[in-house]
Amino acid sequence: MNELQIYWWAIVSLLGALLVFLLFVQGGQTYIGCVKNEQTRNLIVNSLGRKWELTFTTLVVYGGAFFASFPLFYSTSFGGAYWLWMLILLSFILQAVSYEFRRKPGNIFGERVYDIFLMFNGCVGCVLLGVVVGTLFFGADFSVTRGNLLDGSAPVISQWNGSHGLEAIASWRNLLLGFMVLFLARTLAALYFINSIDDGAEFAARMRKSVIVNGGIFVVLFLAFAAVLLTSSGYGVNESGVIEKMPYKYVSNLTNLWWLGLMLLAGVLCVLWGIVRTALPCKGVWRCGIWWTGIGTVLTVFALLCAAGYNGTAYLPSVSDPSSSLTIANSSSTHFTLKVMAWVSAFVPVVVAYIGYVWYKMNARPLTTEEVENDHSY
Repeated sequence: MNELQIYWWAIVSLLGALLVFLLFVQGGQTYIGCVKNEQTRNLIVNSLGRKWELTFTTLVVYGGAFFASFPLFYSTSFGGAYWLWMLILLSFILQAVSYEFRRKPGNIFGERVYDIFLMFNGCVGCVLLGVVVGTLFFGADFSVTRGNLLDGSAPVISQWNGSHGLEAIASWRNLLLGFMVLFLARTLAALYFINSIDDGAEFAARMRKSVIVNGGIFVVLFLAFAAVLLTSSGYGVNESGVIEKMPYKYVSNLTNLWWLGLMLLAGVLCVLWGIVRTALPCKGVWRCGIWWTGIGTVLTVFALLCAAGYNGTAYLPSVSDPSSSLTIANSSSTHFTLKVMAWVSAFVPVVVAYIGYVWYKMNARPLTTEEVENDHSY
């Protein structure tokens, strides 16, 4: 495992962490069916419509970065568990179509159908993305035979089981993570609405209540997930270079790589502070919860994803054939490819700064009902 492999796993982990934070868009879409007032519903959709492309773009960049830096994962997961990924892709396609045509004159379905599409993306997209992340910790049923690359009739390296990813949805541990992501996204969405929408005290109070309810459910699910993860065995490379099951592997990673443990703790505390401070009764509305909880989300997810790949850990374990498990050492691109891409990644801070500037300009003031009654509304 060389420095470039470590560097690119950090880049992929950071993109994954940013993606989880940006899922507040999907979480916000799950509120559409709960709002009866049409003006408020349009406010919610237009507030999310300003940000949905960031989530979609980050998902695409995340997949592209994985393909370029760790192509064996891309061919194994994206190519093998294609039913799971196709469901995720379908939900995001429905999202894009809905924001484009929801209030366009003469659309053949009507607003209500597109609202249902947005809610489908919000619920299914979050849960299934959580299921995919669950396979990084709890494994999947696949095998890798590199010699097949020389077979001209069937040059397929990775073989998945017959359900091609659907079995991951049936795993309770993956679903635990999936629903945890869903309620985190709903909590972030409520915090985002408090920060970005000005629709009176009643709306703010309703969102504050949503933070309390969804944040409480998320905390319970997170504690359950943490207990399951830290007591589970992981797969890692032993002293002989063989991949085998190791008890309490993730506890070992977080203690040996102490900086990851501290980052995880700091992230959890930031998330809790954003939720608790918003929930506390006070004069007026505290609008900064989205930033505390958002930063905490990025730190927590980044630490967990790093722990899934560092310290000789198999970041995609094979439960049926441990020797086929993927590590950042046996699944990465060539040294030349990683080196060239490392230079390209130097432009990432410029892109992040641009996104931050655009976000600041869009949210310079809270969105009101009057602003969504125009030809450019979603």
